[in-house]
Amino acid sequence: MASQGAGLISETIASQPPEAAIKAEARHSMIVPEKMFHSKVHDLPGSEDASEHEHRDRSWDVDLSLFPAPTEEEEKTLRKVAGSIPWVAYCLCVVELAERASYYGAQTVFANFLTYPLPHEKYGAGSDSGAIAWKDPKHVEDKPGALGKGKQFASAMVLLFKFLAYTFPIFGAWIAEVKIGRYRAILYGVLICGIAHIIQIFGALPSVLRKHQGLSPFLISIFVLAIGAGIFKPNILPTVLDQYRHQRPYVKTKKNGEKVIIDPEMTINRISLIFYGFVNIGAFFPVATVYAERRIGFWFAFLLPGIIYFLLPLLLLATYKKTYRQKPSASALDALFKILAVSLSRTKGKFWSKDFWTSAKPSVLAAEGITSWKGKPITWSDGLVHDVHRTVKACGLFFWFPVWYLNNGGIGVVANSQAGAMTTKGVPNDLIGNFNSLTIIIFIPILSYVIYPTLQHFKMMPGRITRITFGFTIAWISSICGALTQLYVYKTSPCGWKATSDSCKQVSPLSVWIQLPMIMLGAISETFCQVTAYEIAYARSPKNMKAVVMSIFLFQNAISSAIAQVVIPAIKDPMLIWVWASPAICLFVISVMFFIRYRKLNDDEFMTDEALAVDSATIKHNSVTV
Repeated sequence: MASQGAGLISETIASQPPEAAIKAEARHSMIVPEKMFHSKVHDLPGSEDASEHEHRDRSWDVDLSLFPAPTEEEEKTLRKVAGSIPWVAYCLCVVELAERASYYGAQTVFANFLTYPLPHEKYGAGSDSGAIAWKDPKHVEDKPGALGKGKQFASAMVLLFKFLAYTFPIFGAWIAEVKIGRYRAILYGVLICGIAHIIQIFGALPSVLRKHQGLSPFLISIFVLAIGAGIFKPNILPTVLDQYRHQRPYVKTKKNGEKVIIDPEMTINRISLIFYGFVNIGAFFPVATVYAERRIGFWFAFLLPGIIYFLLPLLLLATYKKTYRQKPSASALDALFKILAVSLSRTKGKFWSKDFWTSAKPSVLAAEGITSWKGKPITWSDGLVHDVHRTVKACGLFFWFPVWYLNNGGIGVVANSQAGAMTTKGVPNDLIGNFNSLTIIIFIPILSYVIYPTLQHFKMMPGRITRITFGFTIAWISSICGALTQLYVYKTSPCGWKATSDSCKQVSPLSVWIQLPMIMLGAISETFCQVTAYEIAYARSPKNMKAVVMSIFLFQNAISSAIAQVVIPAIKDPMLIWVWASPAICLFVISVMFFIRYRKLNDDEFMTDEALAVDSATIKHNSVTV
C-alpha cells in the first residue's frame, strides 16, 4: 500500500515496477508476466467496467527510482528475498481452505461408507446411521459402514470420483478463460458443490440407509461434487497468484541498510507454499468427520463439511471489491491453436523437428513472403510463439506425474484397508491418513522460512527440476515403506495372507501408527513436487491460459486414477505387497529419466519478450492496492 504523492512505500505494496524494471534483465526470474498489466482493462477509465471499479482507482504518481531493476553486478552479489504478499491473497487462501475442508471432509469417509455394511449387520451392534457401538469394549475395533459394497467397489468409486474431479477442471478452466472469467467460475463452482453437499447429507440419513437406498443419491452427489470442484479448482490458485502484482525483480534497501533483490520467483514460491499449506489445513478437517462417522453416523459426517462449505460465499463476498479479477479472453487459446496448426502444417506433422516452432514465427513466414494463413492475417508475434513453445514444454513435463500420484498414499483404498487390518485401539482406521496434512502444515513454514532462504543465502537453492526429482525420490521410498508394512501385516495377522479380507474378523497386533513413516514421507514429497508444478504451471503460461495449464497439471491426477482402475482386480489379498511395490519401482526409474530429460530447465530464465511491452501509463494506473 502506498501513501499519496511521494510518501514512503511499505513492504506490502502490490503494484507494477517502473519502466526500468520492465527491461529484460530479470535473468533468473521464473515468472512470465506476459503483458499482465494490460489485463487490468476493466479498471482503466473509460472501460466498460470502469464505473463498477471506480472506488478502487487510487492512482498516484509513482517515483520510478524506488523500483530499480538489478544490474548485472547486483544480480551476482545481492541476496534475493521474497517480497510481501498482499492480504487479499491470504483471504483467498482461506477460501481454498474452506473448500478443501469440505471436499476432503466428505471424501475421507467415502471408503468406509461404501466398503462396509451397517455395523449391526456385520458385527451385531451399531446404528442405522452407520455408527458403531464404540462404547462397548467388544466392538472397539468395528468399522463404521453403510452400503457394504466391498473393497474393490469402494476403490472403483473413489477412483472414479478422483478421475472426474480432476478431469472436469479442463472444462472449468476453458469456460473461465474464454467465457466467464476465473472469479465468476469460482462462484459457480461454489454453488454447484453446495448442491452436492446437500444431496450427500440427505442420502446418508438413517431412514435412507435402513432401506438400503443410499447408493443412488451418493453416486449423484459425487458426480455433482466432481463438477463443482472441477470448475473451482483450476481457477483458485491463478487468482491467488494474480494478486501479487510485482512480477519483476527490483532492488530494495532494507532498514538496516542492506540492499536486496525482491525476487518474484521466490515470492511466487512462497505464495504457492502458503496456498498449499492452507489446502492442507483444510484437508486436516477429516479428523472431525472420521470421528463423526464412527460415533454419530454418516449423515453428521457429511453435515460437518457442508457447514464449513457454506462459509465460502461469505468469504468471497468480503474480498470481492479488493480482488484483482482477470477478464476472460479467447485470444490466447485461439493463437495457440493457430500456431500449432501452422507448425504442424509446415513441418508435415513432425512435432519432433527442431524447426517445428520456428516455422510458425511471423518473421520466418514474412521472409518467405507469407503474411496471412488460410486467408486471414497473421496476428501473433515471434514472442508469442516462444511463449506457446514453453507452455507446451511445461505441459509435457506434467505427464511424468501420474506415477508419482500412484505412490502418494497408495492406490485406491489400499492404505485404508491396510490400517483396518492393524490394531487401532479405538482410533478410526481412516484417521491416520490425516497425518499427511499435518506433516505438510508443519513442514511448509520450515521449508519456506528456513530451508529455502538458507539455501538461497549460500547460493545453493536447488532448481525446479531438482526439487521435483527429490520429491519423486521421497515418494518411491514412501511406497517401499508401505510395501514393508503390508508384508509384516501378513506375517503377524491371525488371518495370514487374508489379513484384509472381509471374512477376517481379527487384526494384526501391529499398531496402525506404523503407517506414519509412509504417510509423512509422502507428505514431504508433495511440498517439492506439487508446489513446484504449481509454480511452473503459472509461470510458463500466457495470462489467459494460466487456468488451462493448471487444469492440465491437475488432469495428471485423473490419469493416475485411470491407471489405478486397471489394477483394481489386484487390490486383494495376497497381492497387496505388489500394489505398493510396483509403483515404487516404476517411479524410481522415472525419477532418473525425468532428471536426465529436463535437468537443463533448472536454469531456464522463463522470461518472454511479450511480457516486457508495458507502457508507463499502465504502470502508473496499476500502482494501486488490489
